[in-house]
Amino acid sequence: MNYYFLGIGGIGMSAIARYLHLQGHAVSGYDRTPSPLTTHLQEEGIPVHFDDNPSLIPAHVDQVVYTPAVPTDTAEYQYLLEKGVPIVKRAQFLGQLTQGKRCIAVAGTHGKTSTSTLIAHMLSQTELGCSALLGGISKNFNSNIHVDSASDYVVVEADEYDRSFLHLHPWCAVITATDPDHLDTYGTHAHLVEAFHQFASQIDPAGTLIIKQGLTLQPDHPGHESEHEHEHHHGASIEGIQATTCNYTSHGIEADYYPWNVRQYNGNIFFDLRTPKGVFYDLELPNAALYNVENAVAAAAVAVTVGLNEYQIRHGFKTYAGVWRRFDYHIKTRDLVFIDDYAHHPQEIAACLDSIRFLYPGKRVVGIFQPHLYTRTRDFADQFAQVLSTLDELIMLPIYPARELPLPGVTSSMVLRKIDSLSKYLCTPDQVLELVPALCPDVVVTMGAGDIDRLVPRLEEVLKRDNPS
Repeated sequence: MNYYFLGIGGIGMSAIARYLHLQGHAVSGYDRTPSPLTTHLQEEGIPVHFDDNPSLIPAHVDQVVYTPAVPTDTAEYQYLLEKGVPIVKRAQFLGQLTQGKRCIAVAGTHGKTSTSTLIAHMLSQTELGCSALLGGISKNFNSNIHVDSASDYVVVEADEYDRSFLHLHPWCAVITATDPDHLDTYGTHAHLVEAFHQFASQIDPAGTLIIKQGLTLQPDHPGHESEHEHEHHHGASIEGIQATTCNYTSHGIEADYYPWNVRQYNGNIFFDLRTPKGVFYDLELPNAALYNVENAVAAAAVAVTVGLNEYQIRHGFKTYAGVWRRFDYHIKTRDLVFIDDYAHHPQEIAACLDSIRFLYPGKRVVGIFQPHLYTRTRDFADQFAQVLSTLDELIMLPIYPARELPLPGVTSSMVLRKIDSLSKYLCTPDQVLELVPALCPDVVVTMGAGDIDRLVPRLEEVLKRDNPS
């Protein structure tokens, strides 16, 4: 088969492209701009071009896969449409790829990448094995995919954007969070929750739903924690969902899976885990964020569900190297820590900063944040201001628009004006490189889902130059 990708440089698109390439198919694609991902694709033998030019499309294409991030009025899309080549969205194609497999799908408005990557790593260390198509670069796989053609398991992220996850019919699914997000797609939080309920109803009736305690999946009760927070305890059913249900939490002792005695030593996290199979003591998560404890508990629930034992889970945790841009350490010395994180929603930013305060109490924290999308910045301006105000020093970059056009009055300055502090700055990336060393930080954290990652290696170089130890 000859596959052509419109928007091949996206993290999810590149994962599918790599997967097909490793399966022996011909794969090529277009993207608007070069990036480290497109460079890696080219190095792996996948042709990628950056001009919207139909003449650069291979003469024979059997299937086109596209992402909604690429407008349908691009010349290449229109050309392929006129030629009658089959065109499907990435989400629909992912659903086709996972048919007939024991699909483990991780859904949620945050926590998907860390949870799914840890699950894939644990399974890959056992005789069960797995393939995986991930939404981030696993440091263990050094890729966003892992292929094991001998395994019946495939681990994927179930993306709620554009209702993409409704193309999946998993054997096992995790739901980590249903916080308000993508309201440009859903309109209301209730509609978002309704979509998660629909996703859960598509789980194999003989399979398992693993859901964070407190998520009701009922559109009339869309809160993060509710009066129904214990209704899923110990296999209780959820209306409209036939799969077996269990739940997990990082706070409290009423769920099927929960941690306690959470502690840190030298930047690593240790905890004990209560499961239906007994207590696993002194589990270690090296170089992890505090919020990864919750993700690890969810991953352990999947591991127990598929039959992994305590030793396999313990080994999987201890050897897990993490995900690029998920609480990603770039400098870790006695005098300076530099962490990069994909956090772009207020809840994610709060979790990231809580982890830093837990691991490095009393330290002076300088945060650099790049808002992602005009609509998200508009919808959560107050929440962004509240959580970012907890930093000792805040530096904001201009909004990264991604697929959106500017909205009148929606800027990074709009958020800064809501913060009652003098320790705040609006900068270009070049200005950040000059400002951060002058602020004498103990901990530096970069956050955002746009192109702030391109600033990270430059900032790391500057910080190492000024802090040679």
